[in-house]
Amino acid sequence: MAFSRSHHYAVRIEWTGNLGTGTDHYRSYARDHTVSAEGVPDVLGSADPTFRGDRSRWNPEQLLLAALTQCHMLSYLHHCAVNGVVVLSYADEAEGTMETEGNGGRFTSARLRPRVEIAEESMRERAVALHGPASRDCFIASSVNFPVHHEPVVTVRTAG
Repeated sequence: MAFSRSHHYAVRIEWTGNLGTGTDHYRSYARDHTVSAEGVPDVLGSADPTFRGDRSRWNPEQLLLAALTQCHMLSYLHHCAVNGVVVLSYADEAEGTMETEGNGGRFTSARLRPRVEIAEESMRERAVALHGPASRDCFIASSVNFPVHHEPVVTVRTAG
């Protein structure tokens, strides 16, 4: 029997980019801001450099892609743990594509490239297959309106 539960999240964002005259002109302010939540380190954010942001800070597009990769990894590790696949390492080099038009835009796709190392060859087929249910159960991927593609590579740790 399926059950439903509501989860609440709270973050605070504070714009720190007033250079003295506020937003009196498009070029007169920085896009810098701080994202915070209780009990975790702050995230220093800005806009993408294309939109006059600071490249040394996280931008919303990177954070969206990071949320997708984190969520998929955590979902995948869960599925592996309950299905007898021993994961020894996991890394992903994800990419996303955003298209802009006029003053608006949207993500059109994301591509995750998980690199998974497992303990035994006998687990390889399951390790590859579990990316499907992990994607289905990822809360973030289920919330976006663009396709999230996966190109997993699974290797087996060799002795020595």
